[in-house]
Amino acid sequence: MQFGLSIPPFTDVAALVAMARDAEEAGWDGVFLWDHLQWDRISGLDIHDPWVLLGALAASTSRVRLGTMVTPLSRRRPWVVAKHVTTLDHLSGGRAVLGVGLGAPADAEFTAFGDVAEDRERAVLLDDGLALIDSLLRGDRVAHEGPAFQVDAQLRPRPVQEPRPPIWVAGIAPRRRPLERALRWDGLVPLGPDGMMRPDEVAAYVGDVARPDGWELVVSPTPGVPVDEYASIGVTWLISSTWPEPGWPEELHTRIRQGPPNS
Repeated sequence: MQFGLSIPPFTDVAALVAMARDAEEAGWDGVFLWDHLQWDRISGLDIHDPWVLLGALAASTSRVRLGTMVTPLSRRRPWVVAKHVTTLDHLSGGRAVLGVGLGAPADAEFTAFGDVAEDRERAVLLDDGLALIDSLLRGDRVAHEGPAFQVDAQLRPRPVQEPRPPIWVAGIAPRRRPLERALRWDGLVPLGPDGMMRPDEVAAYVGDVARPDGWELVVSPTPGVPVDEYASIGVTWLISSTWPEPGWPEELHTRIRQGPPNS
């Protein structure tokens, strides 16, 4: 079992870098950042770009996995994301992870900027974008003719990781399409209504599907449930997070310094 943090980059950048540095020192295995533009139209939160921040985290750490949790690929150019991932992989010495999903909320994050908001349309962009990113990250010349993107390119350098950094796919249970999508890639980040899931909920969602070798099951656990109960159903990562309510940076930083739940 590995233990990670999913942090909203909604506070002072120096505090976020300090959280990652302290997380590594306290024994956490991964630090992942939310990917949002404005979260909602009311709260007026200060929101920073995750990819720029991940570069700073890579320079401030040496061991923890780093990535997004998750990037809504439908509002990003896949070739630019591929370049972000490659650069992060080099900066971190091969520690990059790409987490992807449809993203939410649809109004504040998509409609407000003139982006596609309907789930099915965004799913087409996500799937075609993933196929394209997979090819681009492998470093070969790509002649891609998909339903959303047409690309003839070769991006260099290749990432440090072979054949490319892992791709984890998020999805809200019990929807089946995200699970089917995740099984084509390197891991699943299943989400309940409040993000967290109990072991029985995870087991019911994933069921008896054949999991590829090395496939990660990345879960935000319900507080108070023993780690062993998640491990027994094949969960490979437990992710601690928070909600951007008043005082959250200090509360989360305290939890980070205490170390992961098995320590």
